[in-house]
Amino acid sequence: MLYQVVIPAAGQGKRMKAGMNKLLIELQHQPVIIHTLKVFEQDDDCRGIIMVVNEAERPLFVELLKKFGIKKVISIVSGGIERQHSVYNGLQAVKEGEIVLIHDGARPFIRLEKIHELVKEAQEHGAAIPAVPMKDTVKKVRNGMAEETVERSSLWAVQTPQAFRVSLVLEAHKRAQEEGYIGTDDASLVERMGKKVKIVEGDYRNIKLTTPDDLLFAEAILSLKEAR
Repeated sequence: MLYQVVIPAAGQGKRMKAGMNKLLIELQHQPVIIHTLKVFEQDDDCRGIIMVVNEAERPLFVELLKKFGIKKVISIVSGGIERQHSVYNGLQAVKEGEIVLIHDGARPFIRLEKIHELVKEAQEHGAAIPAVPMKDTVKKVRNGMAEETVERSSLWAVQTPQAFRVSLVLEAHKRAQEEGYIGTDDASLVERMGKKVKIVEGDYRNIKLTTPDDLLFAEAILSLKEAR
């Protein structure tokens, strides 16, 4: 089942403390963003990639696409103030079609089987997102003191890509923009319209590279893939 994907790549990544866009950090001689893009580049079901970048970094990303032979990027658009604004800009460039994915550029380990499952569920339900059950005990904390232990059986950590019917997610983003609402993820914008979002069990290896420690896990995952 065919789809397009919007990949926001305009963030500053301050928690990475790299002094640069974290998507340009190299893992085994390739920038993080290239590892991510290659997943979709190699998927026959992907009809096109829309990248959202900081305008000042556009030439750099264009050069990387040429260097690493990424050909499915059909549009590069400018980012906004918040990630949500960047995604909305990217959605404006999506060609007519049934399903669009929104995926963090800093999640290079999403698997094709999971992508296809999400597309299928979004086709049926309108929206589908990957998530994994919380493994750790979760507590509410105030002023450095634990106030309550949260019952975790119903708590799931959400990942990307998040998959939607194009018309649904565009409407959700448009409403949020008009009302000045900023959500925690794209699915939350759909939820606030009263729509249900299908949960697809994700993969604990589908990590988002946010802090320096995450790079150690990323190198380990890549080494394991090579060994296999």
